[in-house]
Amino acid sequence: MAPPILKLDDIFLSFGGAPLLAGASLQVEPGDRICLVGRNGSGKSTLLKIAAGLVEAQSGEVFLHPSSTVRYLEQAPDFAGFSTVQAYAEAGLGPGDDPYRVTYLLSHLGLTGEENPSTLSGGESRRAALARVLAPEPDILLLDEPTNHLDLPTIEWLEGELQKTRSALVLISHDRRFLEKVSTATVWLDRGTSRRLDRGFAHFEAWRDQVLEAEELEQHKLGKAIEREEHWLRYGVTARRKRNMRRLGELQTMRSQYRGHKGPQGTVQATVSDAQESGKLVIEADKISKSFGERVIVTPFSIRVHRGDCIGLVGPNGAGKTTLLKMLTGQLSPDSGMIKLGTNLEIATLDQKREDLDPEDTLANYLTDGRGENLIVNGEQRHVTGYMKEFLFQPEQARTPIKSLSGGERARLMLARILSRPANLLILDEPTNDLDIETLDLLQEIVSGFPGTVILVSHDRDFLDRTVSSTIAPAVPDAPDGRWIEYAGGYSDMLAQRRGALEERKKAEKAAERPKAQETAPAAASSRGKLSFKQKFALENLPKEMAKAEAAISKREQAMADPNLFTRDPAAFSRLAAEMEKLRTGLTAMEEEWLELEMLREELEG
Repeated sequence: MAPPILKLDDIFLSFGGAPLLAGASLQVEPGDRICLVGRNGSGKSTLLKIAAGLVEAQSGEVFLHPSSTVRYLEQAPDFAGFSTVQAYAEAGLGPGDDPYRVTYLLSHLGLTGEENPSTLSGGESRRAALARVLAPEPDILLLDEPTNHLDLPTIEWLEGELQKTRSALVLISHDRRFLEKVSTATVWLDRGTSRRLDRGFAHFEAWRDQVLEAEELEQHKLGKAIEREEHWLRYGVTARRKRNMRRLGELQTMRSQYRGHKGPQGTVQATVSDAQESGKLVIEADKISKSFGERVIVTPFSIRVHRGDCIGLVGPNGAGKTTLLKMLTGQLSPDSGMIKLGTNLEIATLDQKREDLDPEDTLANYLTDGRGENLIVNGEQRHVTGYMKEFLFQPEQARTPIKSLSGGERARLMLARILSRPANLLILDEPTNDLDIETLDLLQEIVSGFPGTVILVSHDRDFLDRTVSSTIAPAVPDAPDGRWIEYAGGYSDMLAQRRGALEERKKAEKAAERPKAQETAPAAASSRGKLSFKQKFALENLPKEMAKAEAAISKREQAMADPNLFTRDPAAFSRLAAEMEKLRTGLTAMEEEWLELEMLREELEG
């Protein structure tokens, strides 16, 4: 086992109340792919900041190998002092780092580098920050919610980059699919301490449940042992009790352990407030379209949404998902076509920008709309602190300003508010942002079991696969042109249907080309019953040409296998890649020609 390049041991940190971290540890070795998981507010981001040297622990040991470099992706990057994105990203480079890496990463992340940081959207800010930390290829990458505000194509590209990187990774994310693909080890931060599983996130939840079950069993055994000792204390022989002071001391210790045990944080308990049933037809859109100037957002698109449907909208940022969503819900009029909303609709909306939150407002005031200490949930009057507990907020937080909450706590607060309102149509725009895994599970159950209708925009592939009944996506994924298609099922079902359609199209194209080839190639030869001289020459010499092409491809593959080639000479790397692609195309053409000639020869020879 390689020695650690970063080690945090027995970390303690408190902000005045109960300790946030009480004996947490983290060890990073070269090549590690660690996901850091835990409930919102469990201290994940704080532990990552301690590892990055941005926060100092009150006690514990922090060791970083002297020659190791670290880059930290924070949730809210600071662009102060930078006039362009290029300048911001290049500021993360070290003395020996290649500036071309910044250009390469920005172009793949959809940025030119000339953008003014003050005008960036949330997604663009995250892309710029990713380019800054990825460009130096540090020994250790600390990534806090790297997929937040990113669209699906960028998330999938980032997965590929992280799988190829030589940097050790420690990352926090709410995206299950992303964690499953990238991580090979899991550190679980729970009640101030940490546990490590040397397997990826795909195995975490089953392991966590086993740990909690074993802990519950141990507490049950401890309770029974205390009962036995107390029985002995009450009914044992008096003289024997006085003499056995050690046993009395052990009983006091067991009582202290039992009372001091802090169980796992509870789970959010909530259901959507009942509303009057909507009409069977919820939304009907007939050939709607929308453009902004010359930019086409939606070309004629039609859909019928029925009660009970759960529809997901996916696509790259800027494709027009929010615009289409606003048209379907009547918030925005189409340029042409017709939108008809059903009867008895009661709509609850969760907005991705959290625009509904006033940072100076208190939690209680926000939940009750300023109407005192109570709110109505499912027709019953509830005290706001009791309702807050169901969403894991403490009663003392009722007067806390919203600005003091973490991103995950804000998302949970908005979820608490919309679930208290009667609704039969849920509109969820990026509902999974900042939510921890347990709250995501609850949201999944709510959406799956909702008796009304749900329309949601999300970049969380796992959440889409678990909830939606159909998926609306751009017809051209990489270059949206305003055409949208509805696919049955979730995100994975959509990809499968796209692959199937592509394979069918390729088969049709090949079938159309085959008669032309048969007409042009052997017409003269078949009339004579033998191959022409030109065809014989090609049949004999094509294998030699194919062997030469294979050797040339192999030579270039060996050159490109050098892991330092790209950083040392990116132009040579690009030239070799282009040459190899051209050689492979030529080899495929030669193989097809040789196969056709060989089949013709066999046919002519009987």
